[in-house]
Amino acid sequence: MKRVMIIGQPGSGKSWLARRMGEITHLPVIHIDHIHWAPGWIQRSRPEKDRLCAEVHARPEWIFEGGHSSTWGERLARADTVIWLDLPLRRRLPRLLWRTLRRYGRTRPDMPQGCPERFDREFYRWVWRTRNSMRSRLNWFYGQIPEGKDRHRLRSRGEVAAYLHGLSEAVKRGNLGLPHR
Repeated sequence: MKRVMIIGQPGSGKSWLARRMGEITHLPVIHIDHIHWAPGWIQRSRPEKDRLCAEVHARPEWIFEGGHSSTWGERLARADTVIWLDLPLRRRLPRLLWRTLRRYGRTRPDMPQGCPERFDREFYRWVWRTRNSMRSRLNWFYGQIPEGKDRHRLRSRGEVAAYLHGLSEAVKRGNLGLPHR
């Protein structure tokens, strides 16, 4: 395990899982929101996001969580592990609301400085509008993962906890081929 791709819909826990995996494996964590947004909630251009993603993909090690699906093919080609957090909207929406309330006015660790948490009606509308189409797209993408890549579709908090426990145990036994740090 040297390059991990984490995908899922908003509120599924991608950032949290990436941070936790980074703590366990000592692999560097990259959050797509650092690529998508510049300080002050300024959205970067598509070519700039493509370039920044390509720079990450070229690195020897990473845990890369999040979207920008136009670069998923390149990310998948470099990844050795893919994790899909496939949680239902009834679990994700309360997480999104809680995240907003808990961090309101402050910048989350997975966001660039100058992007404080806020209520964004358009974001919540987008989450609602794309709940089915995005899940279908993720399902299609997951089906495209070539044999030989380690892949995990986690559908509940319990499955995520079990995965992390197994990962932690594998690291303790030295079974992942991680670099010694």
